[in-house]
Amino acid sequence: MTEITTPRTTIATIAQEAGVSVPTVSKVLNGRADVADATRERIEELIHQHGYRRRRAASPATAPMVDLVFHQLGSAWAMELIRGVEEVARDAGVEVVLSECGEGRVPRKEWLESALKRRPLGVIMVFSDLEPAQRRQLEARNIPFVIVDPVGDESDDVPSIGSANFSGGLAATRHLLGLGHRRIGMIGSAVDVACSRARIAGYRAAIEGHGIVYDPALVRHGDFYVDGGHRHGRDLLQLDDPPTAIFAGSDLQALGVYKAARELGLEIPRDLSVVGYDDLDVARWVGPTLTTVEQPLMEMAEQATRLVLALSRGERPSSTRMDLAVSLVVRESTAPPARPADTAPPARAG
Repeated sequence: MTEITTPRTTIATIAQEAGVSVPTVSKVLNGRADVADATRERIEELIHQHGYRRRRAASPATAPMVDLVFHQLGSAWAMELIRGVEEVARDAGVEVVLSECGEGRVPRKEWLESALKRRPLGVIMVFSDLEPAQRRQLEARNIPFVIVDPVGDESDDVPSIGSANFSGGLAATRHLLGLGHRRIGMIGSAVDVACSRARIAGYRAAIEGHGIVYDPALVRHGDFYVDGGHRHGRDLLQLDDPPTAIFAGSDLQALGVYKAARELGLEIPRDLSVVGYDDLDVARWVGPTLTTVEQPLMEMAEQATRLVLALSRGERPSSTRMDLAVSLVVRESTAPPARPADTAPPARAG
């Protein structure tokens, strides 16, 4: 790596302010592990404060790559995003390294150490996030990162690609209201997940805009996977006054609701209407086919890859935060309620 110097900031300036030698600063810049944590953090903070950057030197022995980091791999949702990243990376002659956070939404220390050694062109975080210290370490080494489907409320300077989650929640709920449903359940993800909060906010806006009092007892928080949809679906359907429709925060959750309905002897859409979110391939395969909000997952991944590659070249795009449009896809899982919600019998226990 070749350092860029300016009249105000050089590697020697940073070394002097940190009270260390120039070789120690170089070790930090090169991702070496033989620097005490406190010293490394002090140097990284100074690098961040000064806006110090260095130019990448060509490395013919190593193929250019981007790191793609997921909260959890293995779902159809993740595969759509992988396809989008691969499409753009392949055309750019860039390899993709896949990683998984595991239990939490923040990558492990081992991943960061490995990434710093690999020196990727950039990092794409999917439904996961970086701790402030991890961000500083990447920034200090001029490794840009982009977040897809941000988990939290990111600051304006963090590049991110998402979708119009509020609009999606609004459209899904208005569809059910238009069919005559008045008691509509909602299953989201954890309360601290930004995209889920936005979908629930859209749901609530549609409910209240229709003159219906928002009932928090009809809203559940869990995760975006099948088991969560099944568990919370059973819970909602066994209320004394169960909903006649459920808006699930993901297609995988909707599959869990399908399972819960079968176990309780309910038929979709005769006894229960269901709407999902994402429009995965499975939405067209399941029976009845699933009404859902189409989230442009591949396009989100493609945009994120183009953005991180542009940032790696030193470009500064006019916009580094995008929310792509969503649309409602109506299929067979929604219909008018068989009877008004306030007279519908409770679901049968299974």
